[in-house]
Amino acid sequence: MMPAPDPIPAHEQFSSASPVNAMTVDVEDYFQVSAFEDQVGPERWNNWPLRVARNTERLLQLFADHDINATFFMLGWVAEKEPALVRRIVDAGHELASHGWSHRRVTTQQPEQFRADVRRTRELLEDMAGVRVSGYRAASYSVSLDTLWALEILGEEGHHYSSSICPIRHDHYGIPGFPRFAFRLAQHGILEIPVTTLALGQKNIPCGGGGWFRLAPYAFSRWALNRINRVEQQPAVFYLHPWEIDVDQPRIPGISRRAQFRHYLNLKRTGPRLERLLRDFKWARMDDIFAISADKTNEICCA
Repeated sequence: MMPAPDPIPAHEQFSSASPVNAMTVDVEDYFQVSAFEDQVGPERWNNWPLRVARNTERLLQLFADHDINATFFMLGWVAEKEPALVRRIVDAGHELASHGWSHRRVTTQQPEQFRADVRRTRELLEDMAGVRVSGYRAASYSVSLDTLWALEILGEEGHHYSSSICPIRHDHYGIPGFPRFAFRLAQHGILEIPVTTLALGQKNIPCGGGGWFRLAPYAFSRWALNRINRVEQQPAVFYLHPWEIDVDQPRIPGISRRAQFRHYLNLKRTGPRLERLLRDFKWARMDDIFAISADKTNEICCA
């Protein structure tokens, strides 16, 4: 195993005097999660009713109610189906970022396949929205020790940062021992901003959203993020999916009990918990917090 890279100095990580946290949304629909790929592969996505636009609109309204801007990592497939949603996100002042085209994990792709996927998605998003797309998040945080080449390709394809590594041990993803906060593999390499974890003993405990936010009591999330902000003086990176506030989403048949538990647990609690989270902490978009690109708002095509 290669040694873990050193995190970049704190003053280069974020520009705020007091930590402001990054609110991020992975814009994918309920049938597109990696755990369902054996039952509902991309070739069958058109057979399922789309609910991603209405659920993302609910999040947009919630963020507007709390005067918060966020970063939306959008699938190219979703953008192609819901072009008005792309414009709505950008017009509301949020950052548009890439989640790849069809939610394929990096570990299932060869470098040139990955490059083509990254390029196709970024070009579509930029053409549709008229803004530069700086950020990228791999499906299921699937940049691993064996696929670190993906970070180099992202930089070559014009991305300024990635949020594709989770420094935990997990059955589907993770690089234990890697930095918990923003780092570069090389001095001039792309910035990697991991989803937030809390160091407890010798383990990193997820506390940055997703299924863990639905599983643990809200009091744990509040305590953990307070510790990140006040003790470690770092911004947290939180993520969720639009389907996590959709209690009435269609159920996918034939999935394992583990997948059922992870996906459907406490869906009815996500919305109320998220509202508390928005009130209890300061939030902004990724590129603002980490001062990633001075030209992040430059338009690259005609409106």
